[in-house]
Amino acid sequence: MSLPSSPYLLYSDGKGNIFEDRSLYVTGRTGWDAVPIPNDEWIELPDGGCLYELPGRRGIGIDVKTGEMRLCEKGWAVAAFIPPAHTGFYLSAYETEPGAPTLPLFCYTAVGWYNEKFYVPAVRIEQDIRQECAGFDAGKVKQGVEYLTKAYPHNRLVKHLAENCALTYHCPAARNYFMGRWECPVPASPACNANCIGCISLQPDEEPIVSTQDRLQFKPSVEEIVEFTVPHLETAPYPLISFGQGCEGEPLLMWETIEKAIIEIRKHTDKGSININTNGSRPDAVKRLCEAGLNSIRVSTNSARREIYMPYYRPNNYDFEDIIESLKIVSSYGGWTSINYFVFPGMTDSVAEYEALRKLIRETDLKMIQWRNFNIDPDWYLGKIDVTDTGDCMGMSVLLQEIRKEFPNLKYGYYNPPMERIKGNYEVDFAH
Repeated sequence: MSLPSSPYLLYSDGKGNIFEDRSLYVTGRTGWDAVPIPNDEWIELPDGGCLYELPGRRGIGIDVKTGEMRLCEKGWAVAAFIPPAHTGFYLSAYETEPGAPTLPLFCYTAVGWYNEKFYVPAVRIEQDIRQECAGFDAGKVKQGVEYLTKAYPHNRLVKHLAENCALTYHCPAARNYFMGRWECPVPASPACNANCIGCISLQPDEEPIVSTQDRLQFKPSVEEIVEFTVPHLETAPYPLISFGQGCEGEPLLMWETIEKAIIEIRKHTDKGSININTNGSRPDAVKRLCEAGLNSIRVSTNSARREIYMPYYRPNNYDFEDIIESLKIVSSYGGWTSINYFVFPGMTDSVAEYEALRKLIRETDLKMIQWRNFNIDPDWYLGKIDVTDTGDCMGMSVLLQEIRKEFPNLKYGYYNPPMERIKGNYEVDFAH
């Protein structure tokens, strides 16, 4: 939608109360810079969104009377978390004071107040509703947990998904599994071959942030995987199982187990889709999984450029070119290829990144981009990868338009598509 004018800047009093400052219009951050946000890039804060206070940070606004940029000294800056299926165009713009704490691993989208409503610069990138807040029923999740943990009393994976994922961290994928629908998560690996700066399941003790969840502590067996995934594929609407979750390391390190599990699963059912979420570090393993029956792959990356990828992922015994090769292999087997693309306004939409992304799409015959908001402290991230100048940027809205114009068959989204969507009508066959 297009607003008649920019929303007003928000600030927090440090006590959980948020106010609008009617002397300042909100600005957005792109890279290191604060800029005005076009009036046609705002949408109402979607259901499931929430607001964060950013301690030790002063919001940057545009003076309503003078048009000059200045700080809001009334309180701390405010940012929005926008829920899944939405992609943000600008980060919250602020000036960080000395000694300010590092922000935890969430996304920090710009947000403003207009006509008694909160607005964010973002777009709904995905129509699938599988992680809509309104779609979850806590009672049904608990019933599902009770039923399935009794049905599989010795299955450590089901126990992990129940107690750790669904009930403790309220993981949407795990909750969907216990509600008997759509995508079922299959954690497989307690170890990883990357040392991602923003890892959500394991952070070194010396870092100023903590992981958002505990990592899987065991290696599941083939039998444990097959036992609960086959019934899900047989009975769930738009069924899909995914190896590689936020509560584990890198699933390709357990490729032998996954290979055997896929073969065994397909002995029992040909329904649904088998996917792996991965860093794509082992092309040789990806090839074996494709031969076993893997249907799709989603490779995570913060960039289509090696020089930006490597200092963030800090990989052990693999290189950026390996992830490109893994995508090529899945394409060669006729599989569905996606990238889990961490959107950081001012980096993702830079001209240099745009050119690299175009090259990646062409080389790998990429089928889909999942435009995911990057959950990380912006200052901390850019400092960690040593980026002081993000270069010329085109804006996220323009980037999305230009890529779609050049690659009309490339799909945009936020979730791994089920087989119905892959082979049928992509615009219709999804959770609804």
